[in-house]
Amino acid sequence: MKRTEKQELISAMNDVFKTSELVVVTLNKGMTVAETTELRNKVREKGAGYRVTKNRLTRLALAGTPCEALLDLMSGPTGIAYANDPAGTAKALMDFAKDNEKFEVLGAVMDGKQLSVDELKMLASLPSLDELRAKILGVIAAPATKIACVVQAPAGQIARVVNAYSSKQGA
Repeated sequence: MKRTEKQELISAMNDVFKTSELVVVTLNKGMTVAETTELRNKVREKGAGYRVTKNRLTRLALAGTPCEALLDLMSGPTGIAYANDPAGTAKALMDFAKDNEKFEVLGAVMDGKQLSVDELKMLASLPSLDELRAKILGVIAAPATKIACVVQAPAGQIARVVNAYSSKQGA
């Protein structure tokens, strides 16, 4: 890799570290290309990114960002996951780590605060952003549905009474 390519990569990663809500450091102990691709696809479904990086370049990119606390975790074959949907991404990474013994989550930074693996597991247990939006819409829509039923009920009762009297009169 040429010096200019390295500088561009460091600059791009620095921007990612500054703008992402969640950055997770992982350890890849002998994962195959197919396994890494599977992980990337799972993470990408959650709107996140995953990149296997060189530690030296990542350390340079971390300098001066809110994710600087991750410098200590940069040893061995590492990868970086980054996202703006923390719960969904944490869930995807933890599920993959559960199924694959060659993959390990080392730690994370969310909004400038360092998270341990246990805290990341708790984050993974939370509903994702899309699930929360669906719940909020359900809560908002429920009262309107109930009001419509209550308003419609008296008219339906009157119609049934009139129908019963007309049936009675016709018989």
